[in-house]
Amino acid sequence: MKFIKQDLLTLLIGLFLFASCKNPTSVGLDVDPNSAIQGTLVSDQLVSSQTVKEPDVITSNLTRYPLGYMIDPIFGKTESSVAMTVVPPELSLDFTAATLDSAVLVLNLGTQFYGDTTSSKYSIDVYQLANTITKYKSSDVQAHSSTLLGNFNSKIFPNTPIKITDVVTGGKDTLQTVKAQIRIPLNKAFIQSTILSLPTTGTATNIKFSDYFKGLYAEINKASSTGTGGIAFLDFASSNSYLQLVYKKTNSSNGVDTLSKKFPIANASGQVITANIKHDYTGTPVKTQLDNPALQYNVTYLQALAGVKTKISFPNLKNFTTVYGKAVINKAELIVDLSAGTFGYPFNAPQRLSLYRWDIAEQPMNVPDHDQPGSSYAGDSRALTDPVFGGYYDALNNRYVFNVSAYVQDIIDNKKVDYGTFLASTSFTEFEVLPSASSAARAVIGSFGNATNRLKLNIYYTKIN
Repeated sequence: MKFIKQDLLTLLIGLFLFASCKNPTSVGLDVDPNSAIQGTLVSDQLVSSQTVKEPDVITSNLTRYPLGYMIDPIFGKTESSVAMTVVPPELSLDFTAATLDSAVLVLNLGTQFYGDTTSSKYSIDVYQLANTITKYKSSDVQAHSSTLLGNFNSKIFPNTPIKITDVVTGGKDTLQTVKAQIRIPLNKAFIQSTILSLPTTGTATNIKFSDYFKGLYAEINKASSTGTGGIAFLDFASSNSYLQLVYKKTNSSNGVDTLSKKFPIANASGQVITANIKHDYTGTPVKTQLDNPALQYNVTYLQALAGVKTKISFPNLKNFTTVYGKAVINKAELIVDLSAGTFGYPFNAPQRLSLYRWDIAEQPMNVPDHDQPGSSYAGDSRALTDPVFGGYYDALNNRYVFNVSAYVQDIIDNKKVDYGTFLASTSFTEFEVLPSASSAARAVIGSFGNATNRLKLNIYYTKIN
């Protein structure tokens, strides 16, 4: 009898559940948690903003190196030069009785170029460094000789492969197609008297050679360049850039061999590459804001290459619970609009912005919504692509959207203090909380008081007891 009662009870419960669910297939389909935002919307939270200067950045270990000169009607003049350590391809090279045919500095162009590639002409001068590289900040000027070693004067086509002649020792030279390069012939007499005159001890180690030769320095000749200009980003990975020497030397059979040696320029042990970056904001609206930081403007400015960024703050969030009561933040979005008419070729909008905060010591850190385990800086795999956090360019609406739900919740709960929050231009593939030197993109963004392109914080919250 006991088992019969249990079976009857189970049957009744099953019938009740079946009757209460007229359409079982609809269970769980009423709300899409990815698209539906529940709660009350607050969109009038004050966001103050001001343009501030970026600090210097270390430029000795970049993924790509900026070289160029650019004239922007809003941001003024930007210039970047590159200092390069050159090392021998092998140790104890023997140049006895060698006669130089040619010396070419080959600078491999990376995938990024910011500025004009259609009409501007770029004049690049090359000099010998006066000292080995020991200073690595973006503002450090690398001393160099005043004797011009070589010049490039042409347009730059960063996406156009070129054909070069590859010298084959003991064989026929071949024609090769390679990725875009800047090729700068250097003074033959100088290379003959400096490198080819060295005894084998001069190339016994990389350090010995660097102490003797110092390195090369490439900078834009502004007087000979024309047009708006731009910034090329050089690829020094895997010895893609180098100093190539082609020379003749008598072999053991009294014949003459044509030889080629490529002296690599790379981010490797014993080698240093660094960039010197200059910004001249004279006579620009950027300069006006930097000189009058206490004023609020309708727009603020962002510029990579250790240029300028926008400091924002949320002064009323600390009083949020006083006004709206204790709340749970369902979603908070920071919407950053580009100012109309301030972007377009050759000054295209940045493909990505970074958003980060200061800690109590005014050191840059990720906001909680983009926090990296064990690290606050670029390099973490999530830092490269994080569509949930956002910051990518929305070309349809000409804006950037960040998810800052956790950050806003921490501020209103007094778990974090807003010591300063920053928007900056960064690379598409690298989210940087330090000043970016691997991108040259710039942007003009609307402020909270801008009627058409407003900097806005949308908060969806639920009031709790």
